[in-house]
Amino acid sequence: MSSSENTDRVAIVTGGASGIGLATARHLAAEGHPVAVFDVQAQAAEKAAEELRADGAQALACEVDVTDHAAIAKALGTVREQLGPVSIIVTSAGIEAFDPVGEITPEKWNRIIGVNLTGTFNSIQPVIPDMVAAGWGRIITISSVSAQGGAPNMAHYVASKGGVMALTKALSYDLAPQGITVNTIPPSIVDTPMARHAEETGDFPGIDDLAPMTPVRRIGTADDIAAACAFLCSDKASFITGQVIGVNGGWYM
Repeated sequence: MSSSENTDRVAIVTGGASGIGLATARHLAAEGHPVAVFDVQAQAAEKAAEELRADGAQALACEVDVTDHAAIAKALGTVREQLGPVSIIVTSAGIEAFDPVGEITPEKWNRIIGVNLTGTFNSIQPVIPDMVAAGWGRIITISSVSAQGGAPNMAHYVASKGGVMALTKALSYDLAPQGITVNTIPPSIVDTPMARHAEETGDFPGIDDLAPMTPVRRIGTADDIAAACAFLCSDKASFITGQVIGVNGGWYM
């Protein structure tokens, strides 16, 4: 990292208590950024923040359901008071579900769309004024490779992540003149607690069995995604916006 790069910009990571979100929080903290861990699981968020603080970072835990406007507003107030204005946000909060299309109820559909797509918008919109005021911002959304090629029994999930990709592109046009970049990373198969849970419930084939099907012959790690997030959040990535950055082991080019 060059000495001229600003490494103390306040970052929010939604879904930051586990998986890709936690790895991203660690990477951003290691770069010197104060990090607010937003997660619906309060104890897990605090554990993550404690870990970051133990490593010398400034870190804050906030219990946040990304579908809840009031919870987001409250958490943002705390972040601004304790850490400062927000310059970086990575939206990793998300849920998945496996249902044949004929069994997707309105409630299931609305829940997936509400967390994955609306929750992404809810998290981003209120931090934009901080970035506009600074003339600098980085927004990274976490979508899914399934939105590029489809996936069985996941119409609601795939639609939500496709929406995240489209939202990312739309925001990039709106915000580029203000010095704010907006990009999305669609992971392929990544070894996370959510993926392992789907494996255990029989909704997903053996994760390790998929390694031979991946061009690089291994399953992705949360750190693979987090490293790309950290780069996109840096000054070095100032000419990259509106892009789908495939960190997928070669699944989709």
